[in-house]
Amino acid sequence: MRASWAAILEAIKASDGMPVSDLSRELKMSYMGVKQHCLKLAELGYLEEWRIPRAKKEVGRPEKLYRLTPKCNALFPEAGVGLTLAVLEGVKQLYGDSAPEKLLFHHFQVLREQWQPKVRAGKSMVEKATRLADIRDKSGWFSKCHYDAETGFRIEEFHNPLKKIYEVYPNAVRMEVQMMEQLLGTKIARTEVSTGKGRKRVVYEIATLGIRQEGVKKLGAPARKNDDGGQGSLF
Repeated sequence: MRASWAAILEAIKASDGMPVSDLSRELKMSYMGVKQHCLKLAELGYLEEWRIPRAKKEVGRPEKLYRLTPKCNALFPEAGVGLTLAVLEGVKQLYGDSAPEKLLFHHFQVLREQWQPKVRAGKSMVEKATRLADIRDKSGWFSKCHYDAETGFRIEEFHNPLKKIYEVYPNAVRMEVQMMEQLLGTKIARTEVSTGKGRKRVVYEIATLGIRQEGVKKLGAPARKNDDGGQGSLF
């Protein structure tokens, strides 16, 4: 994020909301420069406008302030994956080895229930997959849709907020794939692909939209089927 954007967000974080004029004075930046930055941050979803009426003796339009949106929460330190892993370890010690994975399974079931109405509103598989990618992107997965003639339509992700948890509980990868399959109603192959620069991206290839499996190591194999053809339970 640009240094000027970070400075604006930090200044607003320490206030109850600030107008452009106050931000400009505090940050020693031009009024128009700050205004343009605020408009862009609002467009990106980090700021929202907030209007408050002026005092009775004052003349003019309501004062317009900017304040942070919930999207900014991820920019400021919070108890995160370290706390989650500590809690899961505590649950394991108290209730047995399988308890952490049962909690993770429950977590993905809750996500499925939350995401299902929006995903199922899609009229085609492409629209459903696009809706799912959009939800995951807004939830921190940095998720994008990609299409080309060779590989078909797929979802690509460049960040996963649960990566550290997956390293300790690798079965959670399978749970995530199963959740996505249930949302889309089709098989999904999850692969990790090297970018050639020491980084990897995760690719979800959707069976009914074109899938390439040659030469790609699969991770998080799809869940087994029940006798009736439905998705099997993980426990």
